[in-house]
Amino acid sequence: MTYMPPEYGHLLPRPFSIFSADREKGEVSILFEVRGRGTALLAGMRQGAPVKLLGPLGAGFPALQPDSLLVAGGVGLAPLAFLAASTEQRRTLVYGARTAKQLVCSPAELGLPNLTVVEATEDGSRGKRGTVTDILPGLLPGSRALFACGPQRMLAAVKGQALQAGVPAWISLEERMACGIGACLGCAVQTSGGYRRICRDGPVFPAGEVLFND
Repeated sequence: MTYMPPEYGHLLPRPFSIFSADREKGEVSILFEVRGRGTALLAGMRQGAPVKLLGPLGAGFPALQPDSLLVAGGVGLAPLAFLAASTEQRRTLVYGARTAKQLVCSPAELGLPNLTVVEATEDGSRGKRGTVTDILPGLLPGSRALFACGPQRMLAAVKGQALQAGVPAWISLEERMACGIGACLGCAVQTSGGYRRICRDGPVFPAGEVLFND
């Protein structure tokens, strides 16, 4: 979670996933989309301005297996790019957005060996025309595990496809957070085991446990 300096007049932090990390330099990068005043202020901060970070929080993805399938929508690419960088085993990333402009980086820019990237845009401006869930049926057979992050409607569809194919799946949920330590219950999500806190129990959950609203 990112806290901006007091002079920016924003009290509550913003939750983000780590996009990449340089352990030798002690640096991390985050990927976000400007959606409101908070992210607009963050995007406009001067270079070198101090930012307070709280994290890492909660539970992440399990270790990647060979022939894993990663599914990202929009800025949901961030945790999956970080996960993909944790191994050089064979894995496939399906990355989609509405338009080419919303695909924030190219496969070459990721620079990860043994990573096959399949891109999709709803308007056909880059990669395959359609959504990531249009592509998944042809990729799920033979996949040993699936990991996904993106908009809720996408995750609900991915969950259904993975369960139908019998592929173990984990999804990372996006939600606003206030405290980040599980005290305020502001990021609770309904699961088969009752309400769970994304900041403490998640953000990654087995797909079959998450109950999406129809």
